[in-house]
Parts: sequence; C-alpha cells; structure tokens
Amino acid sequence: MEKKDAYVAKLKTKIDKWSADIDKLEARAQKTRDEYDAQITALRERYEAAKAKIAEIQDASESSWQDLKGGVESAWNVFSKSLAKAKTRFKK
Repeated sequence: MEKKDAYVAKLKTKIDKWSADIDKLEARAQKTRDEYDAQITALRERYEAAKAKIAEIQDASESSWQDLKGGVESAWNVFSKSLAKAKTRFKK
C-alpha cells in the first residue's frame, strides 16, 4: 500500500509539471499575440499610407492627378499583399 506522503509527493510532481506546461503555452500564446499585434500595426500604417495617397489624388488638380497615380497604385498593391498575407497567417 502506498503511503500518504509518497502519494502527495507524486501528485505535487505532476502538478508542478502541469504548471510548467501551462507556462510554456502561455509564453507561446504571448509571442503569437505580440506577432499579430506587430502585423496589425504594420497593416494599419500601410492602410493609412494608402488612404493618404487617395486624399492626395482627390486634392490634386485635373492636370496633375495622373502624376500621383503610380504612387497610389504602389501603396495599394503593398497594402493588398500585406493584408492577404496576414489573413492567410491568421487562419493557421
């Protein structure tokens, strides 16, 4: 028959391991949250840049807006690709 002290020691060892496992999972979850937060921050910055380019075209004269079109297309493409990449990553 197992003694109480030995049984309690075995349970404490097991619960300590569970605690360590939870700590590891929590650290991994925090790292993932930090990565997502950084990605969302970058997306917001690209979004604001694309939005600013649209405002530039809107404010430009009829004769000069074509000169701004390339910058808008570039900002639009960067944002679109970044957003698609983020959406794919978030699905994992």
